[in-house]
Amino acid sequence: MSPTILLLFVVCYFLILLGVAWYTSRNSNNDSFFIGNRNSNWMLVAFGMIGTSLSGVTFVSVPGTVGTGAFGYFQVVIGYFIGYFIVAYVLLPLYYRLNLTSIYAYLQNRFGITSYKTGALFFIISRTLGATARLYLVINVLQIFILDNLHISFGLTAFIILLMILLYTFEGGVKTIVFTDTLQTTFMLLGLVVCVIYIMNNMQFSFGETMQTLEQKHFTKIFNTDVNSAGFWFKQIIGGMFITIGMTGLDQEMMQKNISVKNLGDSQKNMITFTCVLVLVNFLFLLLGGLLYLFAEKNQLAVKGDDLFPTVALSHLPAYISIIFIIGLISALFPSADGALTALTSSFCIDIIGLKRRDDWDEQKKKKVRLTVHITFAIVFFLMILLFKAIDNKSIIDIILKVAGFTYGPLLGLFFFGIISKRKIDDSKAIWVCLLAVVLILGIDFFNNIEWYGKQLKLETATIESVHNMSAAVFGKFKIGYELLIYNGLLTYLGLFLISKKSSEAVTLN
Repeated sequence: MSPTILLLFVVCYFLILLGVAWYTSRNSNNDSFFIGNRNSNWMLVAFGMIGTSLSGVTFVSVPGTVGTGAFGYFQVVIGYFIGYFIVAYVLLPLYYRLNLTSIYAYLQNRFGITSYKTGALFFIISRTLGATARLYLVINVLQIFILDNLHISFGLTAFIILLMILLYTFEGGVKTIVFTDTLQTTFMLLGLVVCVIYIMNNMQFSFGETMQTLEQKHFTKIFNTDVNSAGFWFKQIIGGMFITIGMTGLDQEMMQKNISVKNLGDSQKNMITFTCVLVLVNFLFLLLGGLLYLFAEKNQLAVKGDDLFPTVALSHLPAYISIIFIIGLISALFPSADGALTALTSSFCIDIIGLKRRDDWDEQKKKKVRLTVHITFAIVFFLMILLFKAIDNKSIIDIILKVAGFTYGPLLGLFFFGIISKRKIDDSKAIWVCLLAVVLILGIDFFNNIEWYGKQLKLETATIESVHNMSAAVFGKFKIGYELLIYNGLLTYLGLFLISKKSSEAVTLN
């Protein structure tokens, strides 16, 4: 299909978003931007969060993983399911009880200002890396399949898309995003369902025949029983559970939408509804991945990984499917970027600058600072996307989950120490404990998974083999997987214990 026509649909879609943004941002203020005036509809938040959680990474990368890992990713999804219940019934009651705008204010109440700013800092680093990696993936697909043919540079593409996101989040913030995410999730799920149905019909398969064929090809295998493997079922489930706790429950972007709901009961209904739908949607993405590999085999297409879905949808399916794919892909891109940009602005303004505590600033001054921070983060996003382009990794989902293990680990340790323990820490040393935990776990993981790091960093074969032999002598065949986050959190917890003491004045706010 003509790249010009596809681009025209992208532009029209963006104009619809701008219209929604204009309508929802009327009479908005700083509270609208940060927490939607605590008046968001829980059903809209639940539905919109599906798009935020899945993002372009799920849309493109998860189907691509079926070729090498079968349905193994569903192990992680089971962990997500368990983790969301913990978020709903442990963390959400805490946030509502303290009436928080920023969830990291809990750390100030429990430990002190250094812990508070440390938690916010790790969130800012985590979300910046994760959001820009997701953005890069989708922008790169648009670039390769549409914009290269129109001789538009990657840098210009990234700039224009970020400008679009900036325009429709500039005023309304969370108040706007709750509605735009709902719209975008609708289009994303439409793209998923239409592609599944079309390919099944094209190959003349019923659902039962599809599952039977995928089973014959060994694509439906879920559980890995090799205890030494990084994909061992227990590691994947427990890792997925703590990834959810970290990347949702301890993440200002995700919680910002939840605490914008009127009350705790509605917020919990939002979380559980969203969780159940998310499990089904992830299964559909894995089913789509299996169908795509069957389609590629039938048509002798030598393509796999992140390139599989875009190649099939844009080059080998009818024009209307190509349009639906592009709209679905764009719909997967925006929720992960607009929410991140808004949440990062909120966290920096509230947690780092202390905007809500500045009684010497009037509302206009605060708004000016907030808009300046918003634009600054958009520039940071642009530079990070260019960096990911230079790295040019073909399986970005592994990068994102690996980074989460390092950056969300300290948050996990800080919050769990505060909730579980009654001890009082030396607040001034909290940031050093968190940094040391990250450095130590990075060194351990590098040593244990040298093959993965060697591939990413393009190390010499001799160097990889030398480190591998030393690693095998220490770890044997055992490989660290997605449970890396847990080890990092435990190291942080241990470090906090070492700088703590018993105190009758310490209060656990749980």
